[in-house]
Amino acid sequence: MSIEMTELELSETARIARDLIRFDTSNRGGGDANPERPAADYVADYLRSIGLDPEIYESAPGRASVVARVAGADPTLPALVLHGHLDVVPADPANWSVDPFAGVIKDGMLWGRGAVDMKNMDAMILTAMAELLRAGERPRRDTILAFFADEENGGPFGARYLVDHHPELFAGAATAISEVGGYSIDVDGTRAYLIQTGEKSLDWIRLRARGTAAHGSRVWQDNAVTRLAEAIAALGRHEWPLRLCDTTRELIGELARILGVEPAEADAEEIVLRLGKGGGFIQASLRTTSNPTVLTAGYKHNVIPDTAEALVDVRALPADQVDVLEEIRAIVGDDIEIESVHSDIGLEVPFAGELVDAMVASLRREDPEARVLPYLLSGGTDNKSLARLGITGYGFAPLRLPPDLDFPGMFHGVDERVPLDALDFGHRVLADLLRTY
Repeated sequence: MSIEMTELELSETARIARDLIRFDTSNRGGGDANPERPAADYVADYLRSIGLDPEIYESAPGRASVVARVAGADPTLPALVLHGHLDVVPADPANWSVDPFAGVIKDGMLWGRGAVDMKNMDAMILTAMAELLRAGERPRRDTILAFFADEENGGPFGARYLVDHHPELFAGAATAISEVGGYSIDVDGTRAYLIQTGEKSLDWIRLRARGTAAHGSRVWQDNAVTRLAEAIAALGRHEWPLRLCDTTRELIGELARILGVEPAEADAEEIVLRLGKGGGFIQASLRTTSNPTVLTAGYKHNVIPDTAEALVDVRALPADQVDVLEEIRAIVGDDIEIESVHSDIGLEVPFAGELVDAMVASLRREDPEARVLPYLLSGGTDNKSLARLGITGYGFAPLRLPPDLDFPGMFHGVDERVPLDALDFGHRVLADLLRTY
């Protein structure tokens, strides 16, 4: 394929994903973000063009989410929430081979921040619904289309805000579909799709050490930086034990069968490592992780500071959240303060039921050889917020990918990109799902 494609050669899904990437909606966390409003206006205009009546909700100036409800063919069925988010994590152009906010098309792929997480899925949602409505069809059940702000910050300006202040928007909904699932991985030559049926819990914590300020030339034992460094080293090097939950146990069993290993004898981590690049997210679902991410201390070279702080990203299995936080207290020691910056629940639901059956069937209508497996997401999505309303969420952004593409590695990574034909595959699968579920 040529490096550049003309406007007419791009599918509608690819054009919309490209356009959304060109809105720099970088979210630096803690309320520091570029406004999602320009992207929200674009989405709302598109929804109006296909006959819907979207509403834009601002939790703060510029922090905008879009919601539209589509009446289904069978109003007796519980509604579905089909949702994405409009914000992205920041990208340093110096590290990329293309401008991360230019929406570059090259080598048969769409490149840019959000091509993977998750403006690709936003576009697929929009065009899948458009296909039905333009043909005079309706989704089988009421469908709530939601495009949230602030997902990359845990949702206080987005999904969580709407759940808290406008729960009526989701009235009658029982299930939800969003990101980080449905994509294919290569399992020893077999193409398998991962449907996300759970998420680890989320705890963003701040560790704080205190000491006594002094001149940098002193002999000084009460040094906050040293005390914090010891705690961070202990936590960062702590080896959390491997633990399987229902989802990962079922996944490892299915992977073992594909690889020709007796499931009862399968070593979970060894099985995952055999997946190569495709095992990136899966490996982190097998145990707790506690990664230090930010250090802050001092203001001058010759001043010993009296305070030092570190941010740590803690992800535990859904059932282990409380116990993990207690163990972290023991690891860092009683003289380290622990402050919760943001906390959210873990989720796990069965790989069974009408929606799971429908997702599997829609995938197989497009890819008859598809093997479909459950997995536990090591990160989190806005399904955590919707769960507070009793809505059961899954990750299903269907993409048929080349076996050598490290798709999981591009979440929050450099040179995010998605194949153009994968976007069109996802559009077709979602349109089929809307018709049949």
